[in-house]
Amino acid sequence: MAELPTHLDWSEQRVHDLDDDAQLGLMYERVIREAAHIDDLRTYLNASILIRVWPRLFLPVLARQTWEARFRHLVRAA
Repeated sequence: MAELPTHLDWSEQRVHDLDDDAQLGLMYERVIREAAHIDDLRTYLNASILIRVWPRLFLPVLARQTWEARFRHLVRAA
């Protein structure tokens, strides 16, 4: 389980069951969209999990393009 702080997720469903792929993906989507500081990314994202779930994440086009330009291994994962 992971609970996101309100600056990342202001909904009532801030607690995510990381053993549930749907909830894990939702948490990663929210962190990627809402993180304003590198510490949020370091705290809530794991590189190997990100690569695994990347193809299934629903992200704004610009966010996906920006991440894939910076982290080329995500392109191969998609």
